[in-house]
Amino acid sequence: MKYLKITLFAILVGFGTMFSQSENIEESITEQAAAQNASQKLFDEGTSNKLTIGGYGEIHSNHPENGNGKVDVHRLVTLFGYKFNDKVQFISEIEFEHVKEVYVEQAFMSYSITDNLNLRAGLMLIPMGIVNEYHEPTTFNGVERPGMDKSIVPSTWREIGFGINGRLDNASIKYQAYIFNGFSSNGLGGSNGLRSGRQKGAEAMFNESNLSTRIDYYGIGNLKVGFSGYFGNTNVDVDSDAPKVGISMVGFDARYTNNRFGARGQYITASISDTEDYNTYYESNLGSKLAGYYVEASYNLLETSKTEKLDLFARYSNYDTHASVAGSLVANDAYDRNVLTTGLTWHVADGAAFKMDYQILGNESSDDTSSVLNFGVGVWF
Repeated sequence: MKYLKITLFAILVGFGTMFSQSENIEESITEQAAAQNASQKLFDEGTSNKLTIGGYGEIHSNHPENGNGKVDVHRLVTLFGYKFNDKVQFISEIEFEHVKEVYVEQAFMSYSITDNLNLRAGLMLIPMGIVNEYHEPTTFNGVERPGMDKSIVPSTWREIGFGINGRLDNASIKYQAYIFNGFSSNGLGGSNGLRSGRQKGAEAMFNESNLSTRIDYYGIGNLKVGFSGYFGNTNVDVDSDAPKVGISMVGFDARYTNNRFGARGQYITASISDTEDYNTYYESNLGSKLAGYYVEASYNLLETSKTEKLDLFARYSNYDTHASVAGSLVANDAYDRNVLTTGLTWHVADGAAFKMDYQILGNESSDDTSSVLNFGVGVWF
């Protein structure tokens, strides 16, 4: 049975240009403003210590209805932060995936120019959507990350670059703007869209500069909304006749909490230019438009007075890496996927959770669906 598609629309107006820092910053920062990922946690905890150590990891057990189950130490990440002085810090993440693969996930230096303006340079996360920045396993529901945060936003998506970020508390705004080296042209297309083009800071080509920006607004009660943009071209060898493609990706996301209730959702779309020449040269099937969204609601089944939480959640997602195609390429309906996920996240301590969920997976090429039962353990400290 095909799922009914939902379209998300959002409009946010009234952001003026703000460059100066206010003299009357409120001492109390709301929970929405203080949302942390691993690197921000190291920044905040490193106020008194020179060296700060942290980490996160997740172990998964996946059981499809037809096929063998799989167990995996999906990832184990060690984090190190060093504070040189009140203005300068260095953050790094070393990731071990599937026990046998090792990656540097982040390695950047931050310099505080003012209280509201920081300069960063190095290997950093692209600020697109929710999960790419907030991918620690206790920060999201479900054993696996949402599918669109693998195929549309190729999490974990990081490249080398430089730029600025900061916060304007009187305006309830966080901002980020960076220049990155961008994707490689090799291997793009099909089911995973841009994912194979990530260079991950490993002897990466840098003959095309890509712009990444994000604004978060947290001035409406318990609601936090974000707008992201990514613009540029893929990198190719300057001595090669291989074509490059242009990428314009924009996204909107929102997170809301109210006592035991939580909700979140996001919409991401990417327009890719010159895909007809690209597909001819590489014999590939890269779509000219990628798009996806998800909506999720959760409810804590335990009383708020308890230190533990038991979140019952449900999430519906739809993502299509052939939302549009160019030239003679025919859209593959199997790439238009829908996933219904429901399950429980048992937060037994701050930064430690047991997870389980049941997923029903379908696509527009067939009325048939498949299912998978997942179990997981996630930690972050």
